[in-house]
Amino acid sequence: MGALRIVLTIIFIIVCIALVVLVLMQEGKTQGLGSISGAAETYWGKNKGRSMEGRLVQITKILAILFFVLAIVLNLQIF
Repeated sequence: MGALRIVLTIIFIIVCIALVVLVLMQEGKTQGLGSISGAAETYWGKNKGRSMEGRLVQITKILAILFFVLAIVLNLQIF
């Protein structure tokens, strides 16, 4: 059981580093003064889910869920 704990800890560390990198790669959610006049509503803003930014958000959500699951599993005293 000790080997499984080591493997899960290594995966947990990799997920932590990937999560930090992905969060830092994303653009800020504030749009400044452009949001007052409606200038932020462009074609790219409407189709953000299909862009690279949308993929980063989806991967971040998946890694966050994996982070919490691994944290709970590693905290259990069954190993």
